Amino acid sequence: MSKEQNRDDIQITPNDEEFNTVKLNTWASLKKFLKELFDIRADTDRDATIEAVQKDISFKGHTSWILIFSIFVASIGLNVSSTAVVIGAMLISPLMGPIVGIGLSVAINDVATLRKSLINLGVMVFLSVLTAFLYFKLSPLTEETPELIARTYPTILDVLVAIFGGLGLIVAKTKSGTIASVIFGVAIATALMPPLCTVGYGLAIGNGEYALGALYLFSINAVFIALSTFIVSKLLRFPLVRYANSKRRRRTAQIASLIAIAVMVPSVWLFIKLLDQQVFESKTKDFVKNVIKYEGAEVVKFTQDYKSRNIDVYLIGQPVPQAKISEWLAELQQTEKLEQTNLRIYQGADQSNAFAERLSGEVRAGILEDLYVKNEQAIRDKDERIRFLEDQIAIIKVQNLAFGDLSQELKLNYEGVETFSFSNKITTDFKRTDTIPVVSLQWKKGVSSRERRENSEKIKAWLKFKMKLDTLQID
Repeated sequence: MSKEQNRDDIQITPNDEEFNTVKLNTWASLKKFLKELFDIRADTDRDATIEAVQKDISFKGHTSWILIFSIFVASIGLNVSSTAVVIGAMLISPLMGPIVGIGLSVAINDVATLRKSLINLGVMVFLSVLTAFLYFKLSPLTEETPELIARTYPTILDVLVAIFGGLGLIVAKTKSGTIASVIFGVAIATALMPPLCTVGYGLAIGNGEYALGALYLFSINAVFIALSTFIVSKLLRFPLVRYANSKRRRRTAQIASLIAIAVMVPSVWLFIKLLDQQVFESKTKDFVKNVIKYEGAEVVKFTQDYKSRNIDVYLIGQPVPQAKISEWLAELQQTEKLEQTNLRIYQGADQSNAFAERLSGEVRAGILEDLYVKNEQAIRDKDERIRFLEDQIAIIKVQNLAFGDLSQELKLNYEGVETFSFSNKITTDFKRTDTIPVVSLQWKKGVSSRERRENSEKIKAWLKFKMKLDTLQID
């Protein structure tokens, strides 16, 4: 065998001990890198953080005027739908201080700081709403803008922004040397000012739904910012406030724990509820977009109601047969998260398919929707006019009828009647509305029930003949 063949057969194996050493060193280096990358405890100044948070809670003098001016700026931005102006107002707003103070004080069992935070937050909210109310009450511009409408009800995205924004804020505050740019960014993202301005707007125009929805959005942001502060403070093991009296310390700890539970449980429930609503709305949009299709028919618009679980789809063009609608209903029942949803189809009578096909995109949908809404409005106007004319005809009938002569004749024929009244009653079964003539008879004392019933039937037949009525009700 040659020397070359011998060299090829030689296998060099690494030393097992050296390999294990290299592996352990690599793992140790990786752990050290990850710890330095994500660990925030080493660079956390707990005492300085508590002092900074307590300092930001105070609300008097300069802070009050800063809040008032920032509310005016935010209200103007919402009024003219300027995002840039609203962002500018959020940068100078001092609202974040008391909210962070609430979360931290609960985490460290500091009752005095908690009381101070709650009082200052309440004063801030009241002053903010009052300022916005006065602005919108005096402003000649009161139309609803997209910026205002966007702050009338919270979504799951608002909750997520509040959670991660609050986490980012408290982590920035715990770092030695506060990161101002992070605090400004959180102030913009969590958007505490615009909802309070919208509360004032809703009160100024008398729209309670807007005011409550905006207050709800502010409450969501405030709760989750405070909750994020509480969680980070606990994870970083901020020192608890010590009391000389051990009983008071335990009682304070119990109160703080109850407050934390009272905030966390509804918050989790609210998060799940909003998430479910967001999923429902997203699934609904996908279903209408991908399933509600029929050649020659066009979806003008659709609405969804999470509470009633109803989806209303408005179609125009070629009428969709019931068999196709049944297919849509069957598929809806098999769609995840939409199993218990009701689908209601409304079809217009417009057959202008050739014209609809020449239109495209949003222009086509906009024109078709406009036509549909105008037709619906015209039908409603005609229905109202018909009802009005029916009422007028009934009134004319009564006016043409000599009520005095009729009552005298009734008195001569039925001496037991003490008073006689006539009126028209408008009634509905929520499908159709009708006007019913009503006669009220009051009998004298001493007239028996049997005599009343017999005479009432006779009077009813007589009045229907005299007044030429198809229906008549006697009370």
